[in-house]
Amino acid sequence: MRTLHDDLGASLTLPDPTRVVSLVPSLTEAIATSAPGVLVGATEWCTHPADLDVPRFGGTKNPDVDGIVATAPDLVVMNEEENKPEHVAALREAGIPVWVTDIRTVDGALASLDRLLDALSAPERGWLQDARAAWERLPAPTARRRAVVPIWRRPWMALGADTYAGDVLRRLGVDNVLADAEERYPRIDLDDIQRRGVDLVVLPDEPYRFTADDGPEAFGEVPSALVDGRHLTWYGPAMTQAPTALAEQLDTLVSGGTR
Repeated sequence: MRTLHDDLGASLTLPDPTRVVSLVPSLTEAIATSAPGVLVGATEWCTHPADLDVPRFGGTKNPDVDGIVATAPDLVVMNEEENKPEHVAALREAGIPVWVTDIRTVDGALASLDRLLDALSAPERGWLQDARAAWERLPAPTARRRAVVPIWRRPWMALGADTYAGDVLRRLGVDNVLADAEERYPRIDLDDIQRRGVDLVVLPDEPYRFTADDGPEAFGEVPSALVDGRHLTWYGPAMTQAPTALAEQLDTLVSGGTR
């Protein structure tokens, strides 16, 4: 048995876990890749690896707590942002150990993933070294752009302060004009965004699936970049390809047209 601490400082006394439920899609991919066979449950939104065949326990915001408890996992992996504190509390009250991650930067993601994989005694960790190397060799941007990063419409919402995706973009030379917002994902007024001097709109394909025909037209003549939401927001194996893929997508612009 080992006594370990998750990202929020909670103390857990664990064996080497052999039955793990992950309630975070990106962490599900990381665990399945690094510790094959330990996952005994995930969410409906855990789409990677594509061949992952485990029971599904609802979504990140509405997990089937009773179903998870009945599965008797050694550990449930959750995230401070993706999951709700009341579900963390309910699982712990049922005697299930819960590991909560808190990831807001690229460096923070690499460190958090390293701790989690240590807790799992995960044997297959080469991708984590590759991810670290990919971000370390990323060249410094030669120019910077000011962008808004919508994540939803009806109502319009965007990246705000203190987000992993915001740090990813910053490293690629894109400054989020809402980085000083009071919320991490504020509602936005499109006229206010125009007044902030935005010269780029970054439109990911998740959680809302923006496309060339759904999103750019709302921002007038400001050009838009359609990007892979997994590369932008998933911390895990997707980090190995994210710097190169996103750099290419950010330089491939579509016209906004008339709002």
